[in-house]
Amino acid sequence: MIGSALLGGIDVHRRAVKAGIARMSFELSVPSRRALLAAATLLPLAGRAAEASAAEPEAARDHYARAARLAGDDPVSRALVRALTPGSQAPSVQAPKPLRIFDNVAVLSTGFVSATAVLTSAGVILIDALSSPDEARKVIVPGLRSVGVDPSTIKYVVAAHGHSDHFGGAQYLADRYGARVMMARADWDLVAAGSPAHAPDRDLEIADGGRLTLGDTTVTLHHTPGHTPGTVSPIFPVRWKGRRHTAMLWGGTNPPTATADKRTYLSSVLSFAARMRRAGVDVELNNHGQSDHGLARMEELRGGSGGNPFVIGRDRAQRFMRVMEAMLRGHIASDQGR
Repeated sequence: MIGSALLGGIDVHRRAVKAGIARMSFELSVPSRRALLAAATLLPLAGRAAEASAAEPEAARDHYARAARLAGDDPVSRALVRALTPGSQAPSVQAPKPLRIFDNVAVLSTGFVSATAVLTSAGVILIDALSSPDEARKVIVPGLRSVGVDPSTIKYVVAAHGHSDHFGGAQYLADRYGARVMMARADWDLVAAGSPAHAPDRDLEIADGGRLTLGDTTVTLHHTPGHTPGTVSPIFPVRWKGRRHTAMLWGGTNPPTATADKRTYLSSVLSFAARMRRAGVDVELNNHGQSDHGLARMEELRGGSGGNPFVIGRDRAQRFMRVMEAMLRGHIASDQGR
């Protein structure tokens, strides 16, 4: 399997060089800020968690309570607790206007799901492609133009996982601009087995720890299975007012149904947290912006907040992962107690 991935990477490299676009290595209606903030704090965290988990086994409640204590007053981690609390449903919000959240990163969102554009010296690496060709045409394409980026420079579409709200617009972008579509093998298989609408043609496979280099930017793509068998979470450099930071984007948030898959998810959380530590990650991003206070942070940034609210620091980034770990342990304990 490693050999085939490596050979695939070499072939991709040759084709990319021939096209003159990249070098690639697989080495191993707009809401107000107030409305978004109100949605993010709809109910007090402790009360909501207690109400939603009242019927849960005691061991599960203990884990959820620990997650709430870890989150404290951090709005990013508090939003994650809300998102992962059993029975929780995100409120509907309108799509925010496109925004450059970093000098080299733009977010294009429907409110429910977001595409993240990493802007390099040789074009765009797009992480996720929204739910349909129509959303790609009406949200991604004009959204990039509105932040000063030519959508024809999209070179790669990285589908963080094989659900249609993340790959739905990928084939449209491939057909229109010649973008290459990337997904982990397990999720290419998942898509093929389900034959969903708007599925992209099978293209490039992402190896665990694969490095995608375009121009002056390298994105490292880590397998974090659990949400789906082939979920991928990137780590990549970002710049804010010329200063460099390191971002992660968690590729799939909702826990799966099967207990074994939840255990896989938990292992991914632990291993990815270690990778984040080694990489010095101080920026947390998510493709569902209500799961991490991301939509509200966009509005804070748009409103001229003192700093960049996506730069949360290494300690808070690790706290975010510990909160996720505690919530996952709660879900597993809940399965065991039924």
